[in-house]
Amino acid sequence: MARFAQHVERAGYGLHIPPMFEHYEVLARVGESTDIVQKEMYEFEDRGGRRLALRPEGTASVMRAYVEHRPTLPWKVWYVAPNFRAEAPQAGRYRQHHQVGVEAIGTLDPDLDVEVISLLDGFFRDLGLRGYRLRLNSLGDPTSRSQYLEALRAHFDAHAGDLSAQARQTATVNPLRVLDSKREQDAGVIAGAPRMVDYLSDDAGAHFERVQSGLRAVGVAYEMAPLLVRGLDYYTRTTFEFAADSLGAAQNGIGGGGRYDGLAEQMGAPATPGIGFGSGIERTLMACDAEGVFAASTSAVDVFVIDVVDGTHALVLTTELRRAGVRADRAFDQRSMKAQMKQADRSGAAIALIVGEQEAADGTVTLRRMADATQETIPREKVVDAVREGLNR
Repeated sequence: MARFAQHVERAGYGLHIPPMFEHYEVLARVGESTDIVQKEMYEFEDRGGRRLALRPEGTASVMRAYVEHRPTLPWKVWYVAPNFRAEAPQAGRYRQHHQVGVEAIGTLDPDLDVEVISLLDGFFRDLGLRGYRLRLNSLGDPTSRSQYLEALRAHFDAHAGDLSAQARQTATVNPLRVLDSKREQDAGVIAGAPRMVDYLSDDAGAHFERVQSGLRAVGVAYEMAPLLVRGLDYYTRTTFEFAADSLGAAQNGIGGGGRYDGLAEQMGAPATPGIGFGSGIERTLMACDAEGVFAASTSAVDVFVIDVVDGTHALVLTTELRRAGVRADRAFDQRSMKAQMKQADRSGAAIALIVGEQEAADGTVTLRRMADATQETIPREKVVDAVREGLNR
């Protein structure tokens, strides 16, 4: 998280901590026709009779905070938080997952779209990821959206017999949501559906063209995805998703977002445009593992302290080492030398520090290098320096 924070704070984004629980009505605004709200959101009534829910995503809570507190615009924040969805766990999908994200509220400038998208692209590159693609679409403004919805509804009505029962039901509520269907039965009808980009108004089209030219200017590659709608209803204009080729096709999204220019109005505030993204930490780490971006640590600690006197030496030494920034652990319960050595070996530590009766009497410590079993005796006051030197070899 430190790397993400450093990356986005360079662009002026400050930390915002959203609540784990939120008013149901706030979260319902992310899309009452979506599976996230209808089927996956944990909701309950508290002791005061209020209808609450566990947060399934971050944007609605950030917008609610904006509506309540009205910070100076543009308001640019980042967050890291757990999200909750009642769905069947599988690879890359969890009932509780963690997400980092940004939200930028207060301007319709398409250059802000470019900034937000390039921030996520830059974060992935900082991690070392390379095998991913940016998929880009526009969902238009209210004028173009209404025209597109008419064309889309007519298309699905004409092919209703070829759609699944779930898709037919969804089409009566919000035909855009049918485009997000992953059911094989719906694939053919969706493939032949009208494209939003063909219905963009002059204003929405100019906005989208500026986003594309801006991405090219800053060197962020993208591909057009005319059926990309994302999983929430609040999206308008620019919509995007990063897909990792190293993961399975069904669950390869490692981050995405878009504009939500009408969300503030839905919450009772004056019209206020906004854009943001969310990126699943677990899914991103899966992509990092698949690409071999960075090796997982083979040990939890660097140093293991063995004390066969009374445990006090281990207590003091581990405290000193930790304060010096060294990962250190010890055994407890005054176990035998043999038992403590076995525990040191299992810990994966590179160095073992041994304090026995002789070392305690002499004011020394035995430093043992676990890789080759070589060891030396060092003065007690030189332990931290000797450990640092030994770890840096």
